[in-house]
Amino acid sequence: MSQTRHVPVMLQRCLDLLAPALRQPGAVVVDCTLGLGGHSEALLKAFPEARLIALDRDKEALRLSGERLAPYGERAALVHAVYDELPEVLGRLGVPRVQGVLFDLGVSSMQLDEADRGFAYAQDAPLDMRMDQTAGVSAAEVLNTYPPGELVRILRTYGEEKQAKRIVSAVVREREKEPFTTSARLVQLIRDALPQAAKRTGGNPAKRTFQALRIEVNGELSVLERAVPAAVEALAVGGRIAVLSYHSLEDRLVKQVFAAGAANTAPPGLPVVPEQYQPRLKLLTRGAELPTEEEVAENRRAAPARLRAAQRIREDV
Repeated sequence: MSQTRHVPVMLQRCLDLLAPALRQPGAVVVDCTLGLGGHSEALLKAFPEARLIALDRDKEALRLSGERLAPYGERAALVHAVYDELPEVLGRLGVPRVQGVLFDLGVSSMQLDEADRGFAYAQDAPLDMRMDQTAGVSAAEVLNTYPPGELVRILRTYGEEKQAKRIVSAVVREREKEPFTTSARLVQLIRDALPQAAKRTGGNPAKRTFQALRIEVNGELSVLERAVPAAVEALAVGGRIAVLSYHSLEDRLVKQVFAAGAANTAPPGLPVVPEQYQPRLKLLTRGAELPTEEEVAENRRAAPARLRAAQRIREDV
């Protein structure tokens, strides 16, 4: 497993956004999506006074990152956990508040590049897609057992797939003959099911279906719905959070949490706004920031990235 191929997305921008909060002695930063440890290693290097807590649900990612981050010794604590478990993890470690939080959502390079995980539509593999292979249902089980209406909803909602009904009809017809087990069969089915016009745009026609299955298998959106507010809650005043999203559903969710935190919640017409109605967050990015053309040219996985960041500016009253 080469770690050189893993290029962290928008790395310098993430470091710059978090820097003012992490330069102080004793700062604690949480990498909620450790993966191969690219962002984590850069945080430890850039902020020599800071301690790192890093979470991942994938045990193989933790093992590989553990090797990579070993030189940093006790400055790095690696934890097997899903990122919505952040409050429990901090509680166990006796850390009431943190100065920085980073999320790099989506699939890690390792999961995409390991053929037998079934995340990638470009190579044949068992249809698994679980980030934690010790728990939950696989993508094959979803395809083979979910009612047609539920599959259509998943493809439309999570994959924004306009041809969801057509694809699901073909899946239901084929699974009755033989259950799905591999990604190549699903890719071929999607190619055969789609009209010519739909195949001419937007890259591989299986992309949206694979995204939808991955989000369903890993409960990504429901986990994120809990995780982002919990991360904001964990920030000390002055602490900063940066979130990299890779599709519009994730980005919308992050935007909503940040916008709510940055809003004045006072009833209209008050001459002076009491403390409890003042915003608790300050937005650090204008909308979502995009990777540069140069970065996308160097790292095609950066292309869909959207970065938002915010700073905690007051305690809850």
